[in-house]
Parts: sequence; structure tokens; C-alpha cells
Amino acid sequence: MKFYFHPQAEVELDVAVDYYDQCEFGLGLEFAEEVYSTIERILEYPSASPKISQNARRCLVSRFPYGVIYQKQSGRIRIVAIANLHKRPAYWKNRI
Repeated sequence: MKFYFHPQAEVELDVAVDYYDQCEFGLGLEFAEEVYSTIERILEYPSASPKISQNARRCLVSRFPYGVIYQKQSGRIRIVAIANLHKRPAYWKNRI
């Protein structure tokens, strides 16, 4: 199974990587690795994560307060958001 990012989700990932790199050198790379590890789990078990809306699921990122919001779409996974769990919880819903 393949995946792709909603354009705003890709920006969210880049912004978070930059933020963590400013906090501590190398932490941004660690964050990115955790996000991609989360995406690998999603690809392997796309129905395992809980639904958070009728058409979306959320898989939590290890070590960081983020979740990967995604949709299953005809053999592909659409990454809707790389969501900071401490901020507006449903801001991404207009992307579905």
C-alpha cells in the first residue's frame, strides 16, 4: 500500500521538524523518524487505529505529542494532518 500527504500535512511535518531542531540539534530528525515509523504502522495495519470521524483515523506518534490523521482511499493512505495533540483538536476536518 502507498501513501501521500495532503499539502498542508506536509507543511505541518516540516514546521514541526524545524521546531524540534531549534529545541535540540537532531531532535527534528528523531521526530521525522517517529512520524515515518507511525506511517509504516498505518500502512501495515490501516484499520487498527481508532476512528476520530466518519472518514478518518488517528495513529499516535511515539515520544511526541502528535498524531497522524489519515484516510483509507482505494488502496492508498492519505495523510490528512500531522496534528499536534495540544492544539485545536479538529482543525484538520475541512481537509476531508
